[in-house]
Amino acid sequence: MNQASHPQRGTTAHMPDLNWSQVRETVLMLELAAVQIEAAMSDSNASVEVLTDSFTSMAGHMSDISETIGTLPDDGPAGAVKQKLLGVSGQVSGMVHQAIIAFQFYDKLVQRLAHVGLSLGELSDLVGDGRRLYNPEEWVALQTRIRTKYSTREEIAMFEAVMQGVPVQEAVQRFMAEMKDKSDDIELF
Repeated sequence: MNQASHPQRGTTAHMPDLNWSQVRETVLMLELAAVQIEAAMSDSNASVEVLTDSFTSMAGHMSDISETIGTLPDDGPAGAVKQKLLGVSGQVSGMVHQAIIAFQFYDKLVQRLAHVGLSLGELSDLVGDGRRLYNPEEWVALQTRIRTKYSTREEIAMFEAVMQGVPVQEAVQRFMAEMKDKSDDIELF
């Protein structure tokens, strides 16, 4: 952000003076929101990495177990045990696979939140720069940069709906409905 346009960084809303500015307050809140998103993602990334590594490792071990079970004889008491173990290992492998799919959804969530954080940062920069704030071309450029960050058809449709005047809440509800329809095809657990 342009530091020269806002030498004072903290809020003065509780004790406004001649230098108090709603723009500075807005920029401060936008920056705080962006950093909070970033901090939440950082906190959760380490845990999800451990889980992802654990499930990936479990998938490898389940493959080894299945191969070992496959070497058991097909007949007699060992054959009955073999069939039961193959069934159970298949179920566990399926559950591990579903968990890995869930982590892929989490990865998409992190990407989307990162885009929101970056967009809030860019908005903060624009609002904080008096030379750019009232320039419609700057707002169009910001909107274009934000739109290019979207990676799915549903996100682009939500953005375009809002830009065309659909109320934000309605556009988000449409987006959530489309995403739910997509995820209904995948049973996670």
